[in-house]
Amino acid sequence: MPQGTVKFFNESKGYGFIVNSTTNQDIFVHVSGISHEIKEGDVVTYEEKEGKKGLNAINVMPI
Repeated sequence: MPQGTVKFFNESKGYGFIVNSTTNQDIFVHVSGISHEIKEGDVVTYEEKEGKKGLNAINVMPI
């Protein structure tokens, strides 16, 4: 399971980005893919799923 750090997350808009700790790639995350509350700077694990505009993080869980 990939790991990364929450780069940005806007609770009112319901989306943000996670930076993959291995590739440094930004992964889009939507509130629907989060099982626990996250905030900027949190280290998380997640699964990747191909979305309309690239990779999306799903099943996001803080470590």
